[in-house]
Amino acid sequence: MLVIPGCYGKDNCDGFSRRELLRVGGSAFMGLSLAQMLKSNAAADEQGIYGGPGFGKAKSVIMVYLQGGPSHLDLWDPKTDVPDNVKSVFANIDTKLPGVQFTENLPKLAQTNDKFTMIRSMSYTPIGLFNHTAAIYQMLTGYTADKVSPSGQLEPPSPKDFPNFGSNIIKQLPPEVPMLPFVMMPRPLQESSVIGKAGTAGFLGRAYDPYYLYPTGDDMDMEKMEKISIEDLKLRAETPLARMERRAKLRDRINSSLSELDEAVSNYSLDEYYDKALSLVISGRARDAFNLGAESDETRDRYGRNTFGQACLLARRLVEAGTRVVEVNWPKVANSDNHSWDVHSGLSKRMKEQNSPMLDAGLSGLISDLDERGLLDETLVVAVGEFGRSPKRGVSTSGNQNEDDGRDHWPYCFTSVIAGAGVKRGHVHGKSDATASTPIENPVHPMELLATVYHSVGLRPRRTVYNHLNQPREMVQADAVTGILA
Repeated sequence: MLVIPGCYGKDNCDGFSRRELLRVGGSAFMGLSLAQMLKSNAAADEQGIYGGPGFGKAKSVIMVYLQGGPSHLDLWDPKTDVPDNVKSVFANIDTKLPGVQFTENLPKLAQTNDKFTMIRSMSYTPIGLFNHTAAIYQMLTGYTADKVSPSGQLEPPSPKDFPNFGSNIIKQLPPEVPMLPFVMMPRPLQESSVIGKAGTAGFLGRAYDPYYLYPTGDDMDMEKMEKISIEDLKLRAETPLARMERRAKLRDRINSSLSELDEAVSNYSLDEYYDKALSLVISGRARDAFNLGAESDETRDRYGRNTFGQACLLARRLVEAGTRVVEVNWPKVANSDNHSWDVHSGLSKRMKEQNSPMLDAGLSGLISDLDERGLLDETLVVAVGEFGRSPKRGVSTSGNQNEDDGRDHWPYCFTSVIAGAGVKRGHVHGKSDATASTPIENPVHPMELLATVYHSVGLRPRRTVYNHLNQPREMVQADAVTGILA
């Protein structure tokens, strides 16, 4: 076979590199056509012929998405012996791992970090995305958005968008029980007036959109999760269960006598979708999962009696009930003030009294609770924002005004947390430089983090999916970070 080195996945619009096409050309001399190779690749995908450490260990994924961009220097990658305008205003504390320190903002996570891996070398290098929505889009879809205005705002969500990672997963791996496949809560992804970008199934179609659980109330309402409404998951009072089941049987009898109609709509899998919806409503599994009142006061207190904490608790209940993917978005618009991670000013007060305590209780509670219930081994938990914050306080890196007690956007180095489903426990992957400005060991691009998520649920990251024009696209053009997987 003739093989000439090339750069994978970057040379041709269909996702194949010149290297792969040359392999095909060589293969043709041996009797293997392009069509046969594509068929072989598809069969390999279907059969899961792919592997390595951690492959396929996750039955569910919980993405804790910290929109707004948390300051890594003021949370889990503090520095010492640096200028005052770089050093965190918060004291450092020891953690369960010798030699690894957090700031005082994360006392509970400091006692939980023996259960997870920290990636301290997240980076968009060489191309930094300084705008919230653009970076959110790449973090959650693996692709760069087409249109970014000078202010950083993007066009609204479009059916042409690349799908959120969760939509890719549930299309390939639907739940094994009658349960909501993908739930997003407690608010949309948002920067200013751009709402929901990167939070849809995009070109996969609305059938793979998340179930959006957005309780009523504004972002400062800490009791929003007490207002959950799941009326669309309930039987109407005037339609008892027996009647619904009789209707289903009648539908089946009618359908069995309409062979021509069955043939006409066979490509739309109408029966499959109807049966899934009916099973979901009748089983009551989803309604039961949403009942936070079934949890003890002790457990609810452990996660934190606020929107974020209770959303993390509900995420555990959902995966326990069979949901494949849950995305918990930070419950504050990305670019805003109180409780937001977008700390251009007022960093000291906001991080000490508002966002950090919620993150500390909610994330530590989630990881520990899953572990104690024996669910962490089969649940992948990822916590990450779209970027970090500038090493120097009071400087502008994105065109925003920043006070001395504030940090601007910084995509070149930040931290993520990943736990469960084959991820190493008590591990630090990568290293930032003396000022947390850039990785100096094992840089990890957001696309590689997504590839690791796909790998963990048993999907080849570069698996081909088809867009709205029936053009082949890779789920993500990257490979898993197997160095964090056991």
